[in-house]
Amino acid sequence: MAGLATAFGSGAMTNSINEIEEAELILVAGSNTTEAHPQVGRRILQAVDRGARLIVIDPRLTALAARAHVHLALRPGTDIPLLNGMMRCMLDDNLADDLFIEMRTENFHALRDMLYRLDLDQVAAATGVELQSIRRAARLYAKARKAVLCYCLGVTQHVCGTANVETYANLALLAGKLEKEHTGVDPLRGQNNVQGACDMGALPGVLPGYQSVHDLAARGKFEAAWRTPLPAEPGLSLLDMTHGGPEGPVRGMLVVGENPMLSDPDLARVEETLRSLDCLAVSDIFLTETAALADVVFPAACFAEKTGTFTSSERRVQMVRQAVAPPGECRGDGDLVMALAGRMGVPFADASPAEVMEEIALLTPLYGGIYHDRLEEGWGLQWPCPDRSHPGTPFLHKGAFTRGRGRFVPTVHVPPAEQPDGDFPFTLITGRVYHHYHTGTMTRRCAALDRECREAVLEMNGGDAAALAIRAGERVRLVSRRGSLTLRAAVTGRMGPGQVYTSFHFTEAAVNRLLGAARDPSSHCPEYKVCAVRVEKVA
Repeated sequence: MAGLATAFGSGAMTNSINEIEEAELILVAGSNTTEAHPQVGRRILQAVDRGARLIVIDPRLTALAARAHVHLALRPGTDIPLLNGMMRCMLDDNLADDLFIEMRTENFHALRDMLYRLDLDQVAAATGVELQSIRRAARLYAKARKAVLCYCLGVTQHVCGTANVETYANLALLAGKLEKEHTGVDPLRGQNNVQGACDMGALPGVLPGYQSVHDLAARGKFEAAWRTPLPAEPGLSLLDMTHGGPEGPVRGMLVVGENPMLSDPDLARVEETLRSLDCLAVSDIFLTETAALADVVFPAACFAEKTGTFTSSERRVQMVRQAVAPPGECRGDGDLVMALAGRMGVPFADASPAEVMEEIALLTPLYGGIYHDRLEEGWGLQWPCPDRSHPGTPFLHKGAFTRGRGRFVPTVHVPPAEQPDGDFPFTLITGRVYHHYHTGTMTRRCAALDRECREAVLEMNGGDAAALAIRAGERVRLVSRRGSLTLRAAVTGRMGPGQVYTSFHFTEAAVNRLLGAARDPSSHCPEYKVCAVRVEKVA
C-alpha cells in the first residue's frame, strides 16, 4: 500500500511470523486470522496462551475476537476515527514515545494538532465503540514493550484503504512500536505469493524491487538488460483492465492464475469486458469461471510440477522443487512466457529457473544476494538481502526507515462509497471461511473440504432476522443496486445490528456480483468490504 510506503518502504511485514509468539501485545485489525491465515492465527493464540494481551478491531465477533482482551467492534469503514481516537487517548495519558518521535519521525506536530481538535465523544458515536474501550486499547498498546500490529484486507479494501494504512502507521510511529524484534507492523498477504508478485513488479507503477518507472536510472538499467525500451508512465490498474467494457483500453488479455470472473467486484461489468475482448487467453491449473470464457486456455503446471521460488508475507524467499512431471501439455509459467514471447517475435533465451533468479539478483537490490544455491541450504532468505554474504533481514528498519524518517500523515474519516438507506438498509461485509481458499478453484475440488463447507451462508444479527421473520436455515434473497443472489440464512450473534456477512468462494452465490466498483484513489483497490444491501425472505 502506498500509505505504508511513506514510513516503511514496500508495505511488507516488518517482522517475522515466528516473532509473534513472543510478543507481549498483539493488535489484529481487519483480519479473521484463524480462518484466513491459520498458521499466523495459531501463533497469535499461542502467544495469548503464554500471557500476551490481544486487541481485535473487527465488526464481527470472529473466533479470534472471542479470545480478545479488548474487542473493538467498530462500524464498517470507521478505522480512521477509531485509531485517531486511540492516538488522542495516548497523548492525553502521556503515552507517546517522545524519544522515538524526536529521533526517527517527522511531521508530528501536524498529527498532534489534528488529534487535539478531536471530540472523543463524537469518535465513540461515529465508530459505535465505547470511549472506555478505545482508551483501554490505547493504553495496552502503548505500554507494551513488545507489540505486534497485524492487519489484512478488512483494512485495505475500502475507498480509504491507503488512508487506513497511513493511520495504522501513525499509531505505530506514535507508540514507537517499530525497529525491534517482536515489535512491528505486519500486513498479512491475501495469497501465498502476493508478496513475491509485488516484489517482481506486478504493480502498475514499479519495476522489480519497487524501482519506480519514473526513475530514469532504474529504467535504463532494465532497458539495457532486456534490450528494449520501457514505458516511462505507470500501466493500468486491475479495474481499469477488467471494467473497461467494450470501449475499454485493453483489446487482448492474458490472465495467469487469476479468476476475475469470481474475484472482481461488479461481475456483470467484468463479464461484459472479457466477452468483448479480441482475444482472451487464460493460464491456469483448472478450467475456472474466467477460463470458461477464454479463446485460448494454457494448462499450467502446479507448484509440485515446477521449480522456482515463492516469497511469503514475511519477505522470506523459499524454493519449490519439481516433484513430479507436469501432466499432458501443462507447462510452467516461465516456459509459457518464453514460448509466447518467441511466437510474438521477441525470442527469449531458454533460461532455467536458477538463471532467472540470477537476473533478479543482478537487477533488484532487495534480492541482490538471493540465489538458488543459497536457498537450497535452509529455510530461505528474507529480503533485503543485498549480497551473497548477507544472512537476510528478520526485521526491518533498525536504525533508519527506507525513506530516512517515518512521516506522520494526518488522516480524516472517509465514509464508504455506499451508505445504507431505506431501500438498502443493511451493510454487507464479505470475507473468507476456514475450509476454502479465494475463489475455490482448488479447495472446492477437495471432497473433504467440500463436505465441511458446501455453500455460502448469510450471517445475520438475531434482532434483524426476527424483524424480517427469517429463521436459521431459510433461504433469503440478498439484493444490491447491481444484482441479487439467493443463499441460506445463519442467525448468529457475530454481527451487529444492520450488518450481514457472507463469503465469496462460491460461484453459485457469487457475492462479488453485488459489489460496486468504487476504489481507493491511490492504490485503486476496490471497496470489497462494504456494500449497501437489503435482505428478502424467499417464500
